[in-house]
Amino acid sequence: MASQRDILVRLTHVSLFYEGGVTALDDVSLEVRRGERLCVLGANGSGKSTLASVICGLLAPDEGEVELVGERVCAGGTPDLEAYRRARRSLGLVFQNPDDQIVTTVVEDDVAFGPENLGLPRDHIAERVARELHRVAMDDYAQADPSRLSGGQRQRVCIAGALAMEPAVLVLDEPASLLDVRGRSAILRVMGRLAAAGTTLVHVTHFMEEALEADRVIVMDHGRVALAGTPDEVFAQGEKIAELGLEVPFAARLSQRLGLPWTCDETALLDALCERGPASKTGAGPALREKGAASLLHAPASGGFEQRMRTRLPLLQVEHASFSYGRRGRALEDVSFEIVPGTSTAIIGQTGSGKSTLLRLLCGLETPDEGRVVVSGNDTSRRRGRRAARGCVGYVMQHPERQLFAETVEKDVAFGPRNLGCAEEEVARRVTKALELVGLAGRRDVSPFKLSGGQRRLCALAGILAMEPAMLVLDEPTAGLDPRGRAMLRSVLASLRECGVTLIQVTHSMEDAARADRVIALDEARLVADGTPGEVFSRENEGRLTGSGLGIPRALRVARELERRGWPTLGDPLTTDELVSALQNDSKGDSPLLNHSGVR
Repeated sequence: MASQRDILVRLTHVSLFYEGGVTALDDVSLEVRRGERLCVLGANGSGKSTLASVICGLLAPDEGEVELVGERVCAGGTPDLEAYRRARRSLGLVFQNPDDQIVTTVVEDDVAFGPENLGLPRDHIAERVARELHRVAMDDYAQADPSRLSGGQRQRVCIAGALAMEPAVLVLDEPASLLDVRGRSAILRVMGRLAAAGTTLVHVTHFMEEALEADRVIVMDHGRVALAGTPDEVFAQGEKIAELGLEVPFAARLSQRLGLPWTCDETALLDALCERGPASKTGAGPALREKGAASLLHAPASGGFEQRMRTRLPLLQVEHASFSYGRRGRALEDVSFEIVPGTSTAIIGQTGSGKSTLLRLLCGLETPDEGRVVVSGNDTSRRRGRRAARGCVGYVMQHPERQLFAETVEKDVAFGPRNLGCAEEEVARRVTKALELVGLAGRRDVSPFKLSGGQRRLCALAGILAMEPAMLVLDEPTAGLDPRGRAMLRSVLASLRECGVTLIQVTHSMEDAARADRVIALDEARLVADGTPGEVFSRENEGRLTGSGLGIPRALRVARELERRGWPTLGDPLTTDELVSALQNDSKGDSPLLNHSGVR
């Protein structure tokens, strides 16, 4: 049992209310021990970020008591401002959105900001800044302007700034939501080393796999702690997890569908699969080998992707486009591709590879230094062409909810079509259609600021859809959304795709990329792969993608690892459904491997 000195965070019957009677925290009691790694899960609007703000001393509750790093900062809902001031010297926070935290125009100055406020000697500050920029792999950007960095790079600057204060308790609110696979792994490694060194970590996340690294997990729901325990104890309650709008980790979902012993550990799942045996035990292997991987899943159509493209006129043409931000070098280098109407395209690449810059060129917000971009026949190098291009492209930014401003959802969504000069009858039709598409038809009279985080994202999307763009460009649309919100957004995009809207989205999720018709991969400002998901995630490209910090979809990763362990080829399954199907095909007959009851 932990001693009193080992408890660095203690919340006792804490409640917090926002304006309008919204209960953000409801009678929460929680203790966090020294050196503990606590993960906080929950759907959007469940109270996670509010809890994080209370733990790091940014918010004082309306009821209850709070003790932080040995300081009794709040009692009976009354804050002790001097105690808060003392406690904050040992507390660190990384916000979900880096733009809320960056305060200077030079990266190293931003990292130094916290230590300077602690009054540390100049040489100590310089040492900490260099150490933390190296830890988050941002050494080369010490003199850069944060506003010119990608979203993921800005997030790493914020993490370095928090670490430079050497806090006893570090609170991270979705720190990896904008990072690529490599960046996310690097941050998790940093967190592991910090925990091993005795730093207490409170980690808010929507990535279920990240929660597996924690000592303890709590799940928030409507401001209350709904579940608590070790990761295995919490995720074993799969039905409850689903009711709370979350999902169990990939390995647990797959083990359930395969009828194997339940596990959250991917290595344990692979061991269980191998123990039950591949087709060598069932006799199905040779038949599958003869059938061949290409004919089983994602077989490329004759002629390849480019030949199929040429059968339709392009909506978008990017011809040898290059772009640079001053002395920082090229953000894009000689990029060329075409996109035909009615298709969905995923753009992938590590943080800083040029993805967001490319989207700004597609929308006519920037023009290439060399080459050209043509949207629906309009060359964006000319002012008239840019105006025409913007009229047929809808741009959904990384944080589209920041576009909200009106009194009601209906008025916010109506703003765009009214500006286009639509008649009121047409405005009403477009608003109704857009709200129905995003599932907010019943919230049209509600203030957009009273919606959950996921609903605000969908409301902002509805405002863009109401302008009925021919092409929708989305920059990390699922970042910061809970599993239910991600599923809803994917459903909306699928509906738009069926309606003929051309979709282009930047994503760090290889699973989302696998759902697109086409994948474009960037690395260090250059286009390095272009084709169907099956072509881009092929065996030939696997090494290049992994080396670029991207990786491959989880289902494909499991299939490849099984093959390395002696299984016959399982084809190229890019989704969980395809992986389960491939394993079922491999195990037909007398094999007890799979559960054929339809459990999902």
